[in-house]
Amino acid sequence: MASSDKVVETVIVGNYVEMETEGKPKGMKSKIPNLFWHGGSVYDAWFSCASNQVAQVLLTLPYSFSQLGMLSGILFQLFYGLMGSWTAYLISILYVEYRTRKEREKVDFRNHVIQWFEVLDGLLGKHWRNVGLAFNCTFLLFGSVIQLIACASNIYYINDNLDKRTWTYIFGACCATTVFIPSFHNYRIWSFLGLIMTTYTAWYLTIASLLHGQVEGVKHSGPTKLVLYFTGATNILYTFGGHAVTVEIMHAMWKPQKFKAIYLIATLYVLTLTLPVAAAVYWAFGDMLLDHSNAFSLLPRTPFRDMAVILMLIHQFITFGFACTPLYFVWEKAIGMHECKSLCKRAAARLPVVVPIWFLAIIFPFFGPINSTVGSLLVSFTVYIIPALAHIFTFRSATARENAVEQPSKYFGRWVGTYTINVFVVVWVLIVGFGFGGWASMTNFIHQIDTFGLFTKCYQCPPPASAVSPPPHGLNARAAAPLHHPFNHTRSP
Repeated sequence: MASSDKVVETVIVGNYVEMETEGKPKGMKSKIPNLFWHGGSVYDAWFSCASNQVAQVLLTLPYSFSQLGMLSGILFQLFYGLMGSWTAYLISILYVEYRTRKEREKVDFRNHVIQWFEVLDGLLGKHWRNVGLAFNCTFLLFGSVIQLIACASNIYYINDNLDKRTWTYIFGACCATTVFIPSFHNYRIWSFLGLIMTTYTAWYLTIASLLHGQVEGVKHSGPTKLVLYFTGATNILYTFGGHAVTVEIMHAMWKPQKFKAIYLIATLYVLTLTLPVAAAVYWAFGDMLLDHSNAFSLLPRTPFRDMAVILMLIHQFITFGFACTPLYFVWEKAIGMHECKSLCKRAAARLPVVVPIWFLAIIFPFFGPINSTVGSLLVSFTVYIIPALAHIFTFRSATARENAVEQPSKYFGRWVGTYTINVFVVVWVLIVGFGFGGWASMTNFIHQIDTFGLFTKCYQCPPPASAVSPPPHGLNARAAAPLHHPFNHTRSP
């Protein structure tokens, strides 16, 4: 066979059986599209993890700091960053274990994307699969909803000619084009650009806040109420719970066993963005953030801010694709289209997935509060509790531990240390994340519904100009209006 042909062979690396594609594409025509479109390296996985981990939530972290206070905000970011990295590591271990067992049985995954619920099914049975599938799909569904809500919230800062509901319709149609992206292999250039966009936005917010300085009479009184405290903590839990797509990202890698430390490294980079942003904006505006869950709303409109808004809109489109692609896979498998070779047929089959996302974004347009609610009720189980319990039960027998493909590191205390960490994660997230966080976030979320109602046309938009007395200098007042919009008021009654 010619060296230019693609040959797929089974390669054993240690105890892990992986599928690798050998051979190089013919000519420049194939090389250029592959450079931008077809990724599977360690670097691609890192870009995917870092880009997906922090998107619109970057804009709500200063709001969380106003609820938590500076010290608690910093500590929770570091703590949940490490905890998220740990459970992502557990997911990677379980994926490798599952895939190795299946490939020893001669199962071929060349035209099949492995997903988290299939890992649970193969290792622990159908009941685990059903629970994992329910939580994972619901989380990813609302994760996609949050991106649409964020798009409408952000674009309103640079164009308020349309209400937020109309912007949701428009961006829902735009985001529906993600049905044409086949898999996570094809997010190479998007992940790279997404991380650049997030980095720009983070440093814009940080530098703009420092240059702006503290507002007159600034107060930093947080934490003041338990409801606000646990709502803020749960938003940070949500921030570092973006690894619901870990299995799909791993499956897109040429060498998935190299994933183990990628999420931790991605988290360390993300912390260099989230910590300065939250601290700087909170330092500058203090308790004003309790009434402004979107950090853009407190900064004056400049070309730099408009650029940050536009870049975040593009990045939210990318993150919508990250959250929705696993849902596309699940739907394809349910209707028997997953192994179809036609991209157009698969894209058409995926469109029904977008409709409920669009609808839910119109029902619950509560940017900010919805993050904490999803974090406490869904993220807590999907990416923290279930992976930790799954690891405990998968390796509960001595035989399973002895034959494990990946043995725990001595730095974690081998099996005893690993089990201890897992139990701590389950207990902490169940009590603090789901228990207290669920109570606080649902209290806040219900308050939004009582205050604004479902299907609100323009969530916390300022009143029309005709409803208020015109200021002396109309043009200047109009330009400055975004500074004082009472967006996203989520202070508890």
